[in-house]
Amino acid sequence: MTFTLTINGETRVADVEPDTPLLWVLRDTLGLVGAKFGCGAAFCGACTVHLDGAPVRACVTPVGDVGRKPVTTIEAIGKTPVGAKLQDAWKSVDVAQCGYCQAGQIMSAAALLAQKPKPTDEDIDAAMDGNLCRCATYIRIRKAIKVAAGVSEA
Repeated sequence: MTFTLTINGETRVADVEPDTPLLWVLRDTLGLVGAKFGCGAAFCGACTVHLDGAPVRACVTPVGDVGRKPVTTIEAIGKTPVGAKLQDAWKSVDVAQCGYCQAGQIMSAAALLAQKPKPTDEDIDAAMDGNLCRCATYIRIRKAIKVAAGVSEA
């Protein structure tokens, strides 16, 4: 079946089955490899992308459910004001260690800041819940979100 998708502002076509996870369409069909496969069950957040502005786990989102909703991936989030601030903050705070989870972390953080530009610690905890980091850089992730929000210094 052919799906016409809006990915990062561009029209892309994928000839896949409707139950194919969006993650595999992005990575294997369209060559957008920023979102990572972690658990395959929506527990780790490594595959997080935005679907119509909301963070979703691409590993369990069937492409047939996307419809006409725009998809934004880590490859394009830096072109948004919030995404650019987050990427700069991630670098200034030196968040990443292995980096595997970071695309998903940034995508969840970008969705948070789009909804709550000045988040509290509780807001950050709620938004980032389910984004796992095996290197345990959670303190630096929180700090980078606060730096991007302008409520902390690097």
